Amino acid sequence: MSKRRIKKIAIIGSGIMGSGIACHFANIGVDVLLLDIVPRELNDSEKARGLTLDDKVVRNRLVNDALMASIKSKPAPLYHPSFKDRITTGNLEDDIAKVAHVDWIMEVVVERLDIKKQVFEKLEKYRTPGTLITSNTSGIPIKFMSEGRSEDFQKHFCGTHFFNPARYLKLFEVIPGPKTDASVLEFLNGYGEQFLGKTSVIAKDTPAFIGNRIGIFSIMSLFHTVKDLDLTIEEIDKLSGPVIGRPKSATFRTVDVVGLDTLVHVANGIRENCPNDERHELFALPDFINTMMENKWLGSKTGQGFYKKEGKDIKSLDLNSLEYRDKKSAKFGTLELTKTIDKVIDRFKVLVKGKDKAGEFYRKSFAALFAYVSNRIPEITDDLYKIDDAMKAGFGWEHGPFQIWDAIGVEAGIEMMKAEGLVPNTWVNEMLASGSSSFYTVKDGASYVYDIPSKSQQKIPGQDSFIILDNIRKSNEVFKNSGVVIEDLGDGILNCEFQSKMNTIGGDVLAGLNKAVDLAEKDFDGLVIGNQGANFSVGANIGMIFMMAVEQEYDELNMAIKYFQDTMMRMRYSSIPTIAAPHGMTLGGGCELSMHADKVVAAAETYIGLVEFGVGVIPGGGGSKEMALRAADTFNKGDVELNVLQEYFLTIGMAKVATSAYEAFDLGVLQKGKDVVVVNKDRQIATAKAHARLLADAGYTQPVKRKDVKVLGKQALGMFLVGTDAMEASHYISEHDQKIANKLAYVMAGGDLSEPTLVTEQYLLDLEREAFLSLCTERKTLERIQHMLKTGKPLRN
Repeated sequence: MSKRRIKKIAIIGSGIMGSGIACHFANIGVDVLLLDIVPRELNDSEKARGLTLDDKVVRNRLVNDALMASIKSKPAPLYHPSFKDRITTGNLEDDIAKVAHVDWIMEVVVERLDIKKQVFEKLEKYRTPGTLITSNTSGIPIKFMSEGRSEDFQKHFCGTHFFNPARYLKLFEVIPGPKTDASVLEFLNGYGEQFLGKTSVIAKDTPAFIGNRIGIFSIMSLFHTVKDLDLTIEEIDKLSGPVIGRPKSATFRTVDVVGLDTLVHVANGIRENCPNDERHELFALPDFINTMMENKWLGSKTGQGFYKKEGKDIKSLDLNSLEYRDKKSAKFGTLELTKTIDKVIDRFKVLVKGKDKAGEFYRKSFAALFAYVSNRIPEITDDLYKIDDAMKAGFGWEHGPFQIWDAIGVEAGIEMMKAEGLVPNTWVNEMLASGSSSFYTVKDGASYVYDIPSKSQQKIPGQDSFIILDNIRKSNEVFKNSGVVIEDLGDGILNCEFQSKMNTIGGDVLAGLNKAVDLAEKDFDGLVIGNQGANFSVGANIGMIFMMAVEQEYDELNMAIKYFQDTMMRMRYSSIPTIAAPHGMTLGGGCELSMHADKVVAAAETYIGLVEFGVGVIPGGGGSKEMALRAADTFNKGDVELNVLQEYFLTIGMAKVATSAYEAFDLGVLQKGKDVVVVNKDRQIATAKAHARLLADAGYTQPVKRKDVKVLGKQALGMFLVGTDAMEASHYISEHDQKIANKLAYVMAGGDLSEPTLVTEQYLLDLEREAFLSLCTERKTLERIQHMLKTGKPLRN
């Protein structure tokens, strides 16, 4: 195990990529030195003030402007605004000597070999021997960059390719140079996974490496298919988006966001540098792409690309006339057949059997993709799973090419290729002949992959620090209903995994949670509530609430709310430790559940908050009570208690959602000193299990129910009511917003008690439930819920 530690890194180049990478290293607590070239000239403001380039502040302006632009961009590159203080800026003229004191130097300048080599020549004069030095490049051969450098430089030099934006895209490609020491590759591969939260992939030094080689092929293939099948860009985006586990931006919208010029640059690089690629012709630019490049229709950066915004309308490019027109809806019978299939992986067999143009599109596209990836081994990598990892982490695919091929069937995929005049690489047929009928298998809770040299299934390395629920679900299942699966994680710890649509919390999920606590208390030592879906939970099942409210089944609705509250309290006051593992969207009831666990092990990318105001109610599963309790627990001697309570009130009233787990501490949703954050989501369940085990081993004692929650009564209630009245009078909130806010005020104040009083949690829960139920009788609340169910967006009425 390497003893190397990264305490400080120097990033050379402050453009979009360099600043983004600097921000992500700051996210994980590394001290960052961000350097760039000195500006060539003053800007107008500096000229007006009589400044010169002799002023160091002016010389640092380029890097500071670039960093601030990055910090202000959306989505935010920092987990928390305060993390920017971990970045020190400078320039290559004044500050280059400082690289002698860093542990890693990363070059992120313009993609030109001559400029990169000049930068390396300067850096080597100051670099301390043994310091890691890497180039973030999307395709320049690593072997050319280190030519002429010292032996120590070349030994510690390689390529490291982040995908933009660095915080959000998980792929981290490590590309060795001719003389890179094996220990350097091993360290960077592990560091990317453990500390940066990435999917690390060691690639070969081939054009565009792994991710872009396959990703750009896939896009270029679609560019040709769209013309061959006479499809519109809307139709291609419909077929290549979420229905097959790809991002909502699908193909053409993604190109608009990334920039057509960026895509063309990489495609041209592959075409020029891969003359022996069997699909070389596909990297030639279609006529419509050449025209768009000439017209500078490059996408979002130029205001138009495949899509163009005109006022409030979005226009689409007609690829035949190359004129913008109104967007057209895209419908296919084949897609209708998949609407009842929740798991993306189960849709592929249906999609390739479609009888319409959609089916033809999928057969052509997947046949081309399968043949291409099979032929890239061993050119770009020796291991097929690395191609899948790269596409999932770098391009946001839910499933990689070989996983999709497995889902369709290896032999069925070969038949699709034959129909298109394509053939797989010989190793695929050798695999079938060896007795392996799929690329992947699962055995004893671990993933195995076909290893081409040995012609056998081998365990995928690096799994020991992960728990993959898909792999253990069947063999370790303890209980299952339509809402949850409860699995034995081993070492005395259970896991309760939601299985409902979007992991909403309804009756079956609550029954499953209670069952999980029962089982854990009886035969185990702890309980994790975690899943590995796209999101932890989008909240309570508001469809069920709406139906009960419309039918005026208020007794049943009251019981349902109480069941939710009681389940949260059951978790909090069980005799075993409970750990919540939220990630992605953790809204409403998902947030309330997390707040009632003994400890939260949150993924860094957790977007958590109490959003019930958006559907016309207050948090009713213990969230309103919990925020009142947490406010009371933070009252310190000398505090203006009303101000403290008001902050917690506004968190609910403004439906604030943290954009990272670190921001959730500011909202009081996560608690400092108790809850923890995991940067790599793949490690989350394993880390949550470890914390459950630690609490159990420390002698976990069942908590005593709280009877000491200080509420402020009329004193707080009066302040809140005056505030909401003023906001409604100034038209900042609607009349119904005011009604909801007043209900929340009554709960968080503890009612209209004449003086500050110590109350029980149950007292507050009863107030909360009464307020929630009364709001469900309001017509405007029902309108809000119905609008959310229909559109997925909140209604202000």
